[in-house]
Amino acid sequence: LTLHKGLCKIEQTIVLFDPESGMSARKAKPPVTLKAIARQLQVSESTVSRVLSGNGKKYRISAKTEKAVLELARKWRFVPNPLAQGLRLNRTQTIGLIIPDISNPFFARVARQIEVEARQAGFSIILCDSEEDTSLEIKSLELLEARKVDGFLIAPVGETTDHLQEYARRDWPMVIVDRYLPEIKLPYVSSDNFKGTYQAVKYLLERGHRRIACVQGRTASLPNRERVRGYRQALQEYQVAIDESLLVGNDFGLENGYIKTKLLLRQEKKFTAIMALSNLICLGTIRALTEEGMEIPRDISLIGFDDQVYCEYLRTPVTTVAQNEKEIGSIATKLLIEWIQQGEKPGSEGLMIPTRLVERASVQSVNPV
Repeated sequence: LTLHKGLCKIEQTIVLFDPESGMSARKAKPPVTLKAIARQLQVSESTVSRVLSGNGKKYRISAKTEKAVLELARKWRFVPNPLAQGLRLNRTQTIGLIIPDISNPFFARVARQIEVEARQAGFSIILCDSEEDTSLEIKSLELLEARKVDGFLIAPVGETTDHLQEYARRDWPMVIVDRYLPEIKLPYVSSDNFKGTYQAVKYLLERGHRRIACVQGRTASLPNRERVRGYRQALQEYQVAIDESLLVGNDFGLENGYIKTKLLLRQEKKFTAIMALSNLICLGTIRALTEEGMEIPRDISLIGFDDQVYCEYLRTPVTTVAQNEKEIGSIATKLLIEWIQQGEKPGSEGLMIPTRLVERASVQSVNPV
């Protein structure tokens, strides 16, 4: 035991003596290293490193040597040191993921697919929840940058983009998920929000609905703006006057759907259908309608945006616009890892993933009013 000005330094090879048993404790075992494996097999450290990183064939290492390295590493329970690897490769093999609401089943499923895809490629994920707050989003980016992540996957709030512009200028690998920002030249993977809502509202119009309320999400976010644009476009094509009093809401959450539906039901202007622009808004709407003694679709038809497993198990299975969370998460992660590994921004600036309308029992036909 060596003391230095009050600091205690314990050497790795201390031998402790137990006076009661008269036995000395075992010498602490040093950690297994690439150097130790190389010395034991009488090969170079680079050979061991290449085999353990799966590049044995690439560097024409013999099958016999590869087998010996793998067997000894397994026997000695060798665990690579990620910090050492990061210093050597100038990478940490980590990806920063920022999403606006982890409690939203849609983002939870996207995050799960991102984690699966990243793990298969040898990357770890650090997850941050911005809570749809731009200031928290900025702090999350700064935190992840301090952790030296190799790149970012982010579903931005979208109220301002100056901070994202800065990362784009620095050419830090970043892929936008679920949303896209035309003013920033960054690759993105998003659902076709416009077409999804357009098709859903058109479905209602084809069944005679003319008074269609719309409970929207966060008004500043691009997905919401695109969904509202789809709502308006469908009404215009059917030459239905847009009643602004039927377009309400300001958040993607349950409470917004619940409160705004209650308020819609109390106004004098009647409507026969509701288009809810998120899965959580839809659940809040269902609760409000149930409390008011209204049945779906007898009294009000309903379509939600973003299909979830529970939608088909509700008392009245809900017609929804389904997004492909698995494909969104998978493609975005592959684009980012390709950028990190090759050092070049992916050629495609962005991808729009098609949505599909899942028809269930929450819509009935009515006579046009």
